[in-house]
Amino acid sequence: MPVFDFDQVIDRRGSDSIKWRRYAGRDVLPLWVADMDFAAPPAVMKALHRRIDHGVFGYSRPWPALNDAVLDHLQRHYDWRIKTEWLVWIPGIVAAFNVACRAVGKAGDAVFTHTPVYPPFLSAPGLSARKLITVAMQRRDARWQFDSTLTDQTLADSAAKLWLLCHPHNPTGRAWSDAELGEVARLAAKHDLIVCSDEIHCGLVLDEKLRHKPFAALSEEAANRSITLMAPSKTFNLPGLYTGFAIIPNPALRHDFEKTMDGIVPHVNTLGMVATEAAYRDGDDWRQSLLSYLRGNEQLLRERVAAMPGLAMTPVEATYLAWIDCRELCTQRGIDNPQRFFEDAGVGFSNGEEFGLPGFVRLNFGCPRSTLTEALRRMELALA
Repeated sequence: MPVFDFDQVIDRRGSDSIKWRRYAGRDVLPLWVADMDFAAPPAVMKALHRRIDHGVFGYSRPWPALNDAVLDHLQRHYDWRIKTEWLVWIPGIVAAFNVACRAVGKAGDAVFTHTPVYPPFLSAPGLSARKLITVAMQRRDARWQFDSTLTDQTLADSAAKLWLLCHPHNPTGRAWSDAELGEVARLAAKHDLIVCSDEIHCGLVLDEKLRHKPFAALSEEAANRSITLMAPSKTFNLPGLYTGFAIIPNPALRHDFEKTMDGIVPHVNTLGMVATEAAYRDGDDWRQSLLSYLRGNEQLLRERVAAMPGLAMTPVEATYLAWIDCRELCTQRGIDNPQRFFEDAGVGFSNGEEFGLPGFVRLNFGCPRSTLTEALRRMELALA
């Protein structure tokens, strides 16, 4: 396997990076937004250079080799066979689940999800004239889980038509088991919900005993009530190229989704599609090396956080995001905002309140180990 240098520190200060410009002029290490500090895979860089050298950037649409690369990727990694006509190309996953909220049901209906969860899950229903209904997840045996009984009761008393599922889960880092996905499928069928499964982190399963299972691959019935959202952006660090796709087997649902996009959602950008084909066809050596590096970062982080007074975290099964419980620290020291507390100490995290659970922070460990080590040192100094 080729050797890739994830220890290289690429200076993003003063660049166009939203992540790094947030703290311009301040000595704060940004470990907040889900944007890794690693260069894209060499195979992607080469493909982009070839396309740029062509020199013409007119309107474009997905081409057969690109669609084939997606189909082959899904079959090889997830044992999921799909048809080309199920693909709907989209310029970003957040746009896609906002489309899903508008395409399913009607104004005044409800959208269901579990908390804590990626913040746009919480804002998308309201932006689509839908009500938001949530059930809080619980931490049991060092794992975050959802309460099936409470979920069932909540759905029975709601006008929910859509279930927004985060799989793998952001921010808790859970890789849902087949049994848990089966329970989602059972409840969705019982209450007649469409499941929009955001699987953007599916290529980042860190626990080597686990394998990602797309929700729609559970059964024909699950597929028929599903919208699956995927993209190479998180796995291969290409978020700024705004390219992803929805997989919608049900033709009527796919029609409604595409109709909702008309005139609002732009076409996917050409370079993003080039990068997607290269990543899925030629990027797996890089991805395997990345996973190995992230596992090392996660272990370092988990061991150091375990020794920090007032903090706790569960193992990260998937993603490069750690969900850190600061509630004991807040109680001990009278801290009302742990994100601000650590920001003052020179480390920038995401605020748990934005995910629906105050007292937590989310840490992005998709960075060179030297950056993570320095961030941990600053955290320890702040707690000393």
